[in-house]
Amino acid sequence: MDVVYSRCAGLDVHKATVVACVRVPGAAPGERRGETKTFATTMRGLTELSGWLGRHGVTEVAMESTGVYWRPVYAVLDDRQRDPGERPPRQNGPGPQN
Repeated sequence: MDVVYSRCAGLDVHKATVVACVRVPGAAPGERRGETKTFATTMRGLTELSGWLGRHGVTEVAMESTGVYWRPVYAVLDDRQRDPGERPPRQNGPGPQN
């Protein structure tokens, strides 16, 4: 499989926690390394999440969330670094579409 994003993360957002998994280059050429960590959805926890993603050099993040629990996570990560060409998140399912 071709690597599209060399430093990326996936977030599973719940009411009280966010489970984050990063995929970054490993020590050997062509090797990939993953790490998973759980954070609280408090402001302190989301700030820790943002810093953890930054320390791993993550440039792309994908989120999965039920309901509106993604909003505070998005707000904290959006404040961290915003690409001028970035589109707002797309919501699938019932409710207003972004």
